[in-house]
Amino acid sequence: MSRVIWVIIDSVGIGALPDSKKFGDEGVNTLGNIVKVHNDIKIPNLLNLGIGNIDGVNFIEGINNPIGTFGKCSEVSQGKDTTTGHWEMTGVLVETPFKTFENGFPKEIIDEFEKKTGRKVVGNKPASGTAILDEYGEHQMKTGDVIVYTSADSVFQIAAHEEIIPLDELYKMCEIAREIMMGDNAVARVIARPYVGEGTGTFTRTSNRRDYSLNPFEPTVLDNIKEAGLDVIGVGKIEDIFNGQGITEAIHTKDNMDGVDETINYIKKDNKGLIFTNLVDFDSKYGHRRDTKGYKEALEEFDARIPEIIDAMNDDDILIINADHGNDPTYKGTDHTREYIPLLVYGKTIKEGLNLGIRNSFADIGATVAEILNIEAPKNGQSFKKDIIK
Repeated sequence: MSRVIWVIIDSVGIGALPDSKKFGDEGVNTLGNIVKVHNDIKIPNLLNLGIGNIDGVNFIEGINNPIGTFGKCSEVSQGKDTTTGHWEMTGVLVETPFKTFENGFPKEIIDEFEKKTGRKVVGNKPASGTAILDEYGEHQMKTGDVIVYTSADSVFQIAAHEEIIPLDELYKMCEIAREIMMGDNAVARVIARPYVGEGTGTFTRTSNRRDYSLNPFEPTVLDNIKEAGLDVIGVGKIEDIFNGQGITEAIHTKDNMDGVDETINYIKKDNKGLIFTNLVDFDSKYGHRRDTKGYKEALEEFDARIPEIIDAMNDDDILIINADHGNDPTYKGTDHTREYIPLLVYGKTIKEGLNLGIRNSFADIGATVAEILNIEAPKNGQSFKKDIIK
């Protein structure tokens, strides 16, 4: 039995889906538009795996003999957020979009939150996570109020300065908010957004973020792997996205490179099953902030680490790299974008240079992981294992 190392390069989409206009996204292409702005980008290892050979990736030149299998996936679920993308790739389709609050949260929700937490709320509107700190950060430090805000995604976010409100209290407030934001008001995630800094212009969010998700509606491939007695090791925010469901061991990380370090550490250990990593900086630090230069540099930084990941792998290990949605840093606003995701598969047992074309669903990846590990398949998805194994 092989072991699977599954790495999510968060938000690295590769072009608009046919229904992207319905989601307010036209002409979006996260990787393509970064390459257009920064045509000196250097990602030789991703190219070696085949990212430039994917159908429709005509914005960067492919190579003659990729060492990996490559393709791209459409999204079936009705969303373009982290939870929806990860759930679909593990076999759960989100047919009804998670609820969003375009005008902020109703008064009765805020009143209940204030009553149960003992803290007053400021903000309560859709906002950029960095802009709202400049708007309310100093007020929050002076008063002890908490900043509550949302976005185009289905999220209830709570920001507080780490020196004003202890992390334990912030996390407890998130648990309270999670209880409130259920039923008709259910959001996909409640997110703790701690920050530090001395004043406006100096505030920065810290790595002590925590996400409080809903439980997946149905069993995921993670549940099936765990039930089969295998390891499901979550690196980064994986544990949070699935609310701990189907996870046997987890570690949170400070940034992308810490995520790569921890992934390599686990590859070198004696485990069996799945190592599942999310590298969130592409999305949180550069996509949402519309920072093309930072995004390009983060891609180059990850690309340079790929040989280390491969060198640490056993002969029967299989590496899967894909995204969960797009976040085009050249597009209007600050929200995710509805895009195809790249799919790269590598291992000594995997065919080289195979083009998988366009897969109908992210769920095909989870179905393939299930078949590779010889465990029960999730409800959705079509495995491509037989196509890729030598």
